[in-house]
Amino acid sequence: MEEIKVVIVEDNDEIRDGLAYLINSSQGFVCLAKYSNGEDFLKDFLQEKNNKNYVLPDVILMDINLPGISGIDCIRKIKETKNSIQIMMLTIYEDYDTIYKSLKAGATGYILKKTATTELLNAIKDIYNGGSPMSSQIARKVVLSFQEQKTSKETQNLTPREQEILNYLAMGYRYKEIAALLFISVETVRTHIRNIYEKLHVNSRTEAILKAYPR
Repeated sequence: MEEIKVVIVEDNDEIRDGLAYLINSSQGFVCLAKYSNGEDFLKDFLQEKNNKNYVLPDVILMDINLPGISGIDCIRKIKETKNSIQIMMLTIYEDYDTIYKSLKAGATGYILKKTATTELLNAIKDIYNGGSPMSSQIARKVVLSFQEQKTSKETQNLTPREQEILNYLAMGYRYKEIAALLFISVETVRTHIRNIYEKLHVNSRTEAILKAYPR
């Protein structure tokens, strides 16, 4: 089985080393590198074209409150260069403004540092496979924030079922979980999601959420 290649950008030495050890000691994962700040990471990442030995990661675990350049600014620079790389924010922050800024910049997952190791590894697998993992605490805050907002005009074209599925997507549910909750097939869920993307003129879960619930 191909290993999921991970890079860690985290300024706390204990957390950074612990994450690297966890990833390297878990089957199916490998930590390519770890950085204590965004500048050192970007120096290597942005020079990868000139370095034949540099291996691009599949997933980046990114802290938000880094010394110097912030994690959110790092995301923007990553996405300008390699939009396909998945970025999961690993942080202590639970406020929606920070979550929204991270998603807007290009992050596709958001999980708390206190998350259990098994859940963290599952989240890395999920984001690698195209999911948008969020810890339950974060998902609840997202939902509460969404309930306080008016949806965009684009969502008026969605059917009640499509709106329901979009809400579940925003809460971080997977296709199989949505199918089970609504007593429909996974393929039916996929069909609804394709229709949602087409109506909102987007290509991903995160883009759909940001389009439907603008700040």
